[in-house]
Amino acid sequence: MVNAYGTTSRRVAEAMREEILTGRMPPGARIRQEHIAEELGASRVPVREALRILEADGLVTLVANTGAWVAELSDAECHEIYHIRERVEPLLLRFAAAGLGEAEIAEMDRLARRMEKSKDVEGFLRLDREFHLFSYRPAETRMLGDLVARLWNTTQHYRRAYVQRLDDRARRVVNDEHHMLVESLRNGDVAGAERVLEGHIRRTRIALLNRERS
Repeated sequence: MVNAYGTTSRRVAEAMREEILTGRMPPGARIRQEHIAEELGASRVPVREALRILEADGLVTLVANTGAWVAELSDAECHEIYHIRERVEPLLLRFAAAGLGEAEIAEMDRLARRMEKSKDVEGFLRLDREFHLFSYRPAETRMLGDLVARLWNTTQHYRRAYVQRLDDRARRVVNDEHHMLVESLRNGDVAGAERVLEGHIRRTRIALLNRERS
């Protein structure tokens, strides 16, 4: 029964993760376990376990004896997380760089070109997430990789808001930065790749701050 519950919990967690990351379950939305269980054909036990998995991923907030909600951030929390990302993601990229061979860099280039051609927000967000997390995958870390994945999860809604407001010029800048990152890694310029990535994240943070002030 434990294995059966574990398999079902992972299936439920994956289905809910997709709903949250695509915005179909927005930040602050109440999660009713009975509805999830009925919709996904699961009992309450694996649904509760799935919620704990998603809480660890930074996607769900659980309040004892009260319920579960899709995690949301205050503006101050969002800015703090982006400051953290500016510092730690270039470091994670440095740890990963030695494992990014010709095949991996070619895959990043392919993803960057697909992003450049993408016309819809959700498609762009999916490719952007795949591009960056793929670049970090070779890093052998005990904590940093998991931390960055959690930070990406908690800021997904805010990246969506940022992408939705991009005009043609801003979109070109974002795409150019992706290509610059690939070229820096292809040339073995890890320090240059770190600088590109830091500026790439900073640009998003500043754009989100300006959006809130307008």
